[in-house]
Amino acid sequence: MAMKLSRTLALGAVSGTSLLLLGACGSKNSQHLASNQTLHWVVTANLPTMDPSKSTDVVSGGVLNNVDEGLLRIGQNSKLRPGVANAYHVSKNGKIWTFDLRHSKWSNGAPVTANDFVYGWRRTVKPSTASQFAYLYNHVKNYRAVNQGKKAPAKLGVKARGKYQLVVTLSRPQRYFKYLVASQAFLPQNRQEVQRYASKYATNSRRAVYNGPFKLTGWNGTNDDWTLAKNQQYWNAKATKLKAVKYQVIKDQGTWLSQYQSGKVDELITDGPQYRELKNSPDMHIRNSASMFYLEFNQRDGFFKHNLDARRAISLAIDKRSFTHNILADGSQPPKGLVPTKLAKKDNIDFANAAYVKSGTTYNVKRARALWQKALRQSGRSSVTLNLLADDTPNGKRTVEFVQSQMAKLPGLKLTTTTVPFNVRLDRSTQGNFDMVVGGWIADFPDPISFSALFTSNNAYNRGHWKNRAYDTAVKNAEGQDANDPDARWNDLVSAEKTLMQQQGIVPLYQPTQAQMIKPYVHGLQYFPTGAQWDFSRAYIVHHK
Repeated sequence: MAMKLSRTLALGAVSGTSLLLLGACGSKNSQHLASNQTLHWVVTANLPTMDPSKSTDVVSGGVLNNVDEGLLRIGQNSKLRPGVANAYHVSKNGKIWTFDLRHSKWSNGAPVTANDFVYGWRRTVKPSTASQFAYLYNHVKNYRAVNQGKKAPAKLGVKARGKYQLVVTLSRPQRYFKYLVASQAFLPQNRQEVQRYASKYATNSRRAVYNGPFKLTGWNGTNDDWTLAKNQQYWNAKATKLKAVKYQVIKDQGTWLSQYQSGKVDELITDGPQYRELKNSPDMHIRNSASMFYLEFNQRDGFFKHNLDARRAISLAIDKRSFTHNILADGSQPPKGLVPTKLAKKDNIDFANAAYVKSGTTYNVKRARALWQKALRQSGRSSVTLNLLADDTPNGKRTVEFVQSQMAKLPGLKLTTTTVPFNVRLDRSTQGNFDMVVGGWIADFPDPISFSALFTSNNAYNRGHWKNRAYDTAVKNAEGQDANDPDARWNDLVSAEKTLMQQQGIVPLYQPTQAQMIKPYVHGLQYFPTGAQWDFSRAYIVHHK
C-alpha cells in the first residue's frame, strides 16, 4: 500500500490528501503557547503492535512515525527531510546509497548507530520474523535469498561503515527507495531490547525503546487509550513543543462528536450527517486520501476460484456512486480502479484515467443477474450462502449493510455479514478465513506501484490469492527491466491495472475523502496523504479560553 508505508486500513480510520499546516507556525503564535501542551487525538481502532517489523496498519504506523525515526522523514508537502541521516549520496548507477548518520540517542540513552539499522532491516527480512512488509526490501541485494532462508541475514545488502555511516546496496535501481527508508518497515531497532523481550518485544509500551520525538506510554497491549510523551532524549527535542499526545479509541460516531464539542478531544473525522451539518465550520479541513477500500474474494479455493462471472456479478450489482454519495455522504468518491485518483500523473494524465476499465467499477443490475446465473451453473449449484467480513467501525458496518442490500438483487445468493475488531479482521484475512472481505490500502508515496504490487501472486497482502500471470509480468517489468524507463514503466503499470479490473481480481468500493474538524488552537500539525499521515513533532497548542 503497496510499496508503502502502505498500510492496511481500518474502515473509517483513514484521512486525506495534500499536506496541510493547520495554522501559522510563525513567532507571533509561538509567543502565546498554552501552558498545557497536550493534544487529544482519536483513532477508531486499537493499536495492534509496536513492532516495526510487524506493523501493517495505519494506527500503529501513525504512532511509530512519531515515536521512532528512520533515516529520513516525510515533511511538508510530502517532501523528505532529514531524520537520523543528515545527508545521503546515491551512486551514478543508482545502486549504492550511502547515509551519513547524526549522533542521536534512544529513549534509554543508548546511541542510535548504523548497526541499529542493519539489525532492524535484517530482522524484518529474515523468514522467521514473518514480516508482511519484508517485500518492501525486494530491491535490496540478496533480499529474496535471505527472505527465503537460502542465505543468512548477514548477506542482505546493508552494512555499517563505522558507527555513523550506513551503506545500502540495491540489486537494481529504485528511484523511490528514498521514500521507503522513511517508512516504519525501515526503522532502526535496538538489538538489546528486541532480544531482551523476545516474543513479547513491543507488545506493550514498556517493552520497547524509542528514538523519535515522542515515546509511547500507558499502552498495556490491549487498552484503548495511550499517550505519546515528549522524548527528551530525541536529538531535536528542543523543536518539539507538545508535552503529550493523548490517544483514545472511539468507535461510536456520536460519542466522538460530543467529545469534540465538549472540548475533550481536539479532532473529529465526521461522518456524512455530521459533515452536512458542520461543513461550513471554520474548524473543517478536507482530506483527500491516497487510499482505496475494496472487496476481496477468497480465491484460494471454493466458489470464487476460476469463477470470473461470479466476481463480475458481485461488482456489477454494487452501486458505488449511490454508496459514496448517499450512504457515506462524507465526500468520498466512487472508484475508477484500484489506484486512487490524484496519486500519480504523467503528461498531465491521471493514472486512474489512463488505466480506467469501465466494466470493473460500473453498476449494471441486469448484466449482474445474467452473469450470476451463469456463475451458479458453473459451480453446479442453484443457490449459495456467503459471508462478508469487515471491521466493526462505523464505516465498516455501513459498508457491509449496503453490500448486503445490493446482493439481494442476485437470485440464489444469501449474504451474511460479520464485523469484528480491526486486528481480528487482519488476522482472519491473512489466514484466508473469509468468503469476501472489505480491505483497504493507503499509498506510502506517490507512485502507482504502491498499489499495483499488492495483487501480485505472492504478495502477503493479496489475501484472496488472486493470481494472474500477465499481471505479475507487468509489475515485474515495471520493477525490473523498465525501472529506469519512465514511459515503459508507466505502460507496464497501466497494463497491470487493466488486467486486474478486466479479471475482477477485486472490487474497488470507494476512495475516501475525509472531512476533519480540528480545534483552532491546534497549530503546526503536519498531514500528508500517504503512509503514516500524521506528524506531531511540529505541532503546538496556542493559548485559548
